[in-house]
Amino acid sequence: MSPVPARLRRGVAVVGALVLLAGCSSTAQEGPVDVVDQGYQSGDGSVRTWPADDRGEALDLSGTTYDDAEVDLADWRGDVVVLNTWFAACPPCRAEAPLLVDIATQGEADGVHVLGINRTDDAGAALAFERTYDVPYPSIDDRSGQATSALEGVVPVQATPTTVVLDKQGRVAARVLGTLDESTITTIIDDVRAEPAAGSGA
Repeated sequence: MSPVPARLRRGVAVVGALVLLAGCSSTAQEGPVDVVDQGYQSGDGSVRTWPADDRGEALDLSGTTYDDAEVDLADWRGDVVVLNTWFAACPPCRAEAPLLVDIATQGEADGVHVLGINRTDDAGAALAFERTYDVPYPSIDDRSGQATSALEGVVPVQATPTTVVLDKQGRVAARVLGTLDESTITTIIDDVRAEPAAGSGA
């Protein structure tokens, strides 16, 4: 067998590296470009936070869960919301599921809500995932792309998983690309919770 030319070997190595960077992105061609334009690599755990004065308008996002319940972020104004994009076959999504379950369970009494957004799975796959990890929080069935489009209008979220933290006014306060780190997301949530509510005068 003839040896593989060095140029071809280098090309294969580059392609392999790009595939690894794409992570679980369901739009690998679009996602990395969008994220790189923001100074980040897809799915590498990068964190971006927005100062309160730079957060813009409240996010307008609603949808239907896999249990046919209606969810609207407007109902959670005054509380902190953690949005997480995921799908059942995504290994990083499975890895961070227990942490999100803890955040939802422990945060319930402290005004912290978790909402999943799944633009890939049908009800069977999504509900099986939720049963496996005892997920207590709702997820929007977003195969239509409506909820994701609303979120993408504010921040690039092509990589999956991506987690977005909304402040008490419903504005984007922080974003984490890739698998969550417990200390990082806990600090973000605590910092946003400590902010004064709109109109408090604090």
